[in-house]
Amino acid sequence: MIALLARRFAGLVITLVIVSLLIFTVMDLLPGDPASILLGTSASPETLAALRHDLGLDQPLVLRYGQWLAGVLSGDLGRSYTYGVPVKGLIIERLAVTLPLALMAITLSVAIALPLGVLAASRRGRVFDIAAALFSQISIAMPAFWVALLLIILFSTMLRLMPAGGFPGWGVGLLPALQALVLPAVALAMPQAGVLTRVARSAVLETLHEDFARTAVAKGLSRSAVLWRHVVPNALIPILTMIGLQFTFLVAGAVLVENVFNLPGLGRLALQALSQRDIIVMQDVVLFFAALVIVVNFIVDLFCLAIDPRIRKAA
Repeated sequence: MIALLARRFAGLVITLVIVSLLIFTVMDLLPGDPASILLGTSASPETLAALRHDLGLDQPLVLRYGQWLAGVLSGDLGRSYTYGVPVKGLIIERLAVTLPLALMAITLSVAIALPLGVLAASRRGRVFDIAAALFSQISIAMPAFWVALLLIILFSTMLRLMPAGGFPGWGVGLLPALQALVLPAVALAMPQAGVLTRVARSAVLETLHEDFARTAVAKGLSRSAVLWRHVVPNALIPILTMIGLQFTFLVAGAVLVENVFNLPGLGRLALQALSQRDIIVMQDVVLFFAALVIVVNFIVDLFCLAIDPRIRKAA
């Protein structure tokens, strides 16, 4: 088991290094000069050259990558070209909005999809199964930003129950801050709930036909006991895998929803950095998203190894 974990961790580190190299190379190939954007088109060539030297943009690509990677490993993510402040502080500040938003969305998605998928599988072909399939199809077909606009129109403009956007900050109190995240979380959760409902239904249906499930029924256990005590725990691996993928998507893919609700999150920071050609912020934010995806998948793998001994044996 220790050797298996060591191999998985080594793969994680190698993947992070390769991803960091790809991110740095792609960012360097993007059109546009940060010095020109900062100084404007009227700046003289001498002034542009001096600023490029100050920013380290005139150094070879390999040297700049090595300096950036060394800074990341030491916790120094550099300074933003646009804001003139450490990028680490910017990411932590924006993460205080994006992370709670993603946690609320994934909690809502699981709370809706898991019971819906399990009950739909246990009632295959009946009215509840058809209704669950209809919900899944509709929620998948609706983009999150469109759901966000509908929620604003209904709950903010018409009913005036929720704020239409903005974030007051955690300093004003827990309730106002959470209230500002409710509608964005619902908008993010609905498409993901549709996908997770399908995955849960398929996983439970497949497990229901396993020999141990039929044996439990033959022994006289109630259908509910067989479903929740035996079938659902053994169907968790594909469900957990999908939840891990959805969580990373919700963190990294909230750009449009954060902009619709004017939330100062990581997605909005990445979009602003792209428009302002703030390379260092773009690199650090994209690397953070990539690292989050890799680490969450690693954690999901550990859960799967702990749940199913067959996976440990195969690995």
